[in-house]
Amino acid sequence: MISECIVVGERVRLRPVGERDLPHFVKWLADREVTRWLAEMGDPPSLEDEREWHDRKRSDPDNVLWSIETLEGRLLGNVELRLVTRARRAEMGISIHDKTQWGKGYGTDTVRLVLAHAFSELELNRVELTTDETNARAIRCYEKCGFKPEGILRQHRLIDGKFGNTVLMAVLKTEWAR
Repeated sequence: MISECIVVGERVRLRPVGERDLPHFVKWLADREVTRWLAEMGDPPSLEDEREWHDRKRSDPDNVLWSIETLEGRLLGNVELRLVTRARRAEMGISIHDKTQWGKGYGTDTVRLVLAHAFSELELNRVELTTDETNARAIRCYEKCGFKPEGILRQHRLIDGKFGNTVLMAVLKTEWAR
C-alpha cells in the first residue's frame, strides 16, 4: 500500500507517492548511473509501466511505500518496506534517484525515519536489506543507522556483464532501541 502517513525528519519528509512523481521516476530510472544499484532493474520503464507499478503498490497490503522529498518539497526518490507480517519483519528498499543530491545525508535521515516507523508504528522486530558489496556509500549509511552485515550472497547480481556479490544486512528492534 502507499502509506498515507507523512513522516518528517531533520532533512526529509516521507509522503505518499503521487501520480505527479511518476514522470520524475521515469526520467531517473533511464539513467544507468542511478539504476546500477537497483536490484533486478531491467529496461527503463515507460510512464505507463510506472503507472502500473503505482497501481500494484497501492493495492498491495504487504508493502509500505513513500516518496522521499526535502523539507522544501524537492522530490528525491522513494523508500519501501516489503512486509512479512507473520514474522514481524520487512525488507527495506531505498533509492535516492536524484543523483545531484547523493552524499548529502538524505538517505541516512530517510532510513532512520523508516526504522522508527517500522519498530514503533508497525511493531516489527527486524528490518533487513541487501546492497551491492561495492556500494560503499550505502553500506556506510546503513551501518550508521544500526544495520549489521549478516552475510555475503556470492555472485548474486549481474552488473554490467560481471557477477557481483550482495551484502545482506539487518537491524533488530532491540538493537535499534539502544
